[in-house]
Amino acid sequence: MAEIAPGAVPSPNIWNSPRVYEIGNRAVDPDGTLDSAMRAIRPWTGATVLDVGCGTGFHLPVFAREAAKVIGVEPHGGLAAAARRRVRDVPNVTVRVGAAQALPLPDASVDVVHARWAYFFGPGCEPGLAELDRVTRRGGAIFIIDTDATRSTYGRWFLRWLPSYDPRAVERFWTRRGYQRSPLTFRWAFESRADLEAVLRIDFPPEVAEAALREHDGHEVDYAVNLWWRYT
Repeated sequence: MAEIAPGAVPSPNIWNSPRVYEIGNRAVDPDGTLDSAMRAIRPWTGATVLDVGCGTGFHLPVFAREAAKVIGVEPHGGLAAAARRRVRDVPNVTVRVGAAQALPLPDASVDVVHARWAYFFGPGCEPGLAELDRVTRRGGAIFIIDTDATRSTYGRWFLRWLPSYDPRAVERFWTRRGYQRSPLTFRWAFESRADLEAVLRIDFPPEVAEAALREHDGHEVDYAVNLWWRYT
C-alpha cells in the first residue's frame, strides 16, 4: 500500500486512476491560457517554484524550464514516486511526500506557489493556506486554480455533481483572505471521444458522467476556472 501523508485529503480521480487522469492533464488548455495569465502576474524565471499536490508531476518539467528550482509536494506516495520518475533527468526538480497543511519545507523558501485542483477548495483549507504563507518569501506569489462552477459546460456538470456547492461563498472566502480572482476559460481538447469519456467517468459519478456524455457531442469541452492569486 502506498504511503499517504498524515492529514491528506483523498483525491479519488487521480489516486485511483492516475493513467486516465494523465489523459485529462494532456487535454487541458492547449492554448496556454493559464500559463499566460500566471506569467503576467508573477513570472517564475529564476525563481523557486512549489507545486502543491503535484500528483504524477505533470507540471514540474514545465516550471523547470525557466525556474531555478522546482519542488513538488504530493501526499500520495505512489503518485510522488511516479513524479520522481518523470523528472529523474531534470536536475533542478525534487519531489517530496507531504500534505498541504504540513509542507516539508523551511520558512520563506519559495517564490511561486502553484496549486491546481488540489486541496484548496475554499472553507476548510485554512491550515494549508497558513502553510503557504509560511513557506513563501516576501515578493512572491501564490496561484490557486479551481473550477468556476458559475460558467462553462464543465461548470454546469460540476454543479450537477455537487448541487450544494456555493460559488459565492467560495468567492467570499478567497476575497476575505486577500486573494484576487482572474476568471479564465480554456479548451479541454481530447484526442478522441474515448479519451473524454474515460476522463469524465473518473471525474464524476456514473449518472452525472453518462448524462454529460449524452448531451455533449465531440471531444472538446469549454472549461471555466478561477485563478485565485495574491502577492506575498
